Amino acid sequence: MTIDTTNQAPTTMRAISQDVLGGPEVLQLVERPRPVPGPSQVLVRVRAAGLNPTDWKHRAAGLFLGQPPFVLGWDVAGTVEAVGLGVTLFAPGDEVFGMLPYPHGAGSHAEYAVGPARAFARRPASLDVVQAGALPLAALTAWQALVDTAQVRAGDRVLVHAAAGGVGHLAVQIAKSRGAHVIGTAGAAKHDFLRRIGVDEPVDYRTVDFAEAVRDVDVVLDTVGGDYQLRSLRTLRRGGLLVSILPFPVEGLVEEAARLGVRTAMLLVEADHAGMTAVADLAERGLLRAEIAGTFPLAGAAEAHGVGDGGRVAGKLVLLAD
Repeated sequence: MTIDTTNQAPTTMRAISQDVLGGPEVLQLVERPRPVPGPSQVLVRVRAAGLNPTDWKHRAAGLFLGQPPFVLGWDVAGTVEAVGLGVTLFAPGDEVFGMLPYPHGAGSHAEYAVGPARAFARRPASLDVVQAGALPLAALTAWQALVDTAQVRAGDRVLVHAAAGGVGHLAVQIAKSRGAHVIGTAGAAKHDFLRRIGVDEPVDYRTVDFAEAVRDVDVVLDTVGGDYQLRSLRTLRRGGLLVSILPFPVEGLVEEAARLGVRTAMLLVEADHAGMTAVADLAERGLLRAEIAGTFPLAGAAEAHGVGDGGRVAGKLVLLAD
């Protein structure tokens, strides 16, 4: 990190970048210019930043970001370093957490990140920084799917696919906080974990066809995509809703949903101050907690991606930038 000797402010920062698409080995610890907040933006000194499956997918295929170089990461928890013109929500020194705008706002896997002030919420004192770094993207996805889109309420039957995963395990807790009856799919080895976080009916997708075993569901949260979308339609009661966080409907989904008298919605998570405030409130009340599958130093990003590539993570992986 380079220091400006006139005011002692760092002018550069360490970041995890890549010059080509590929496996975890393409990630490099580099020095880059420290960003400057523009109007309505805040600069955050990153202390913890979660990883999500979208990170390793973008690393390997570019997806929305196209060709490198780029710095990945949307989850961020840390301290406000500076604010841009017009910001009234926060001041330097405030502890915040949030999600940088998805997908083009990526850049939290670094010592500093800049984003819209209203992408953040204050971090409750009771919420440690690792938890705060793990929650934003996955919790916001679950909140926007189950609350904003599906309007889950007490007594609803909710089926959560990959219920031990990053989004899934937080979706379970959000659904339970609203009084829902939750059914969750996962391998049998994870069923004790599912019960611990509130799942009422664990389903082993390896030995049971969930599309035959589960019926009369009000809401399905699809975190898998592919044929899970079509198969899940059969579990819904008439008028029920499938919300997929993989916003690419499988062929024939709309037609089959119409035939069965059910509905579908394809969700792409958005940065959201109100949603982050709701997440903060649930966490402060002890109703929402991320399962931390592992923490890594910033320089260990490639190792963390290697673990994520395995596809068997229960909960969240977090980079520590301190």
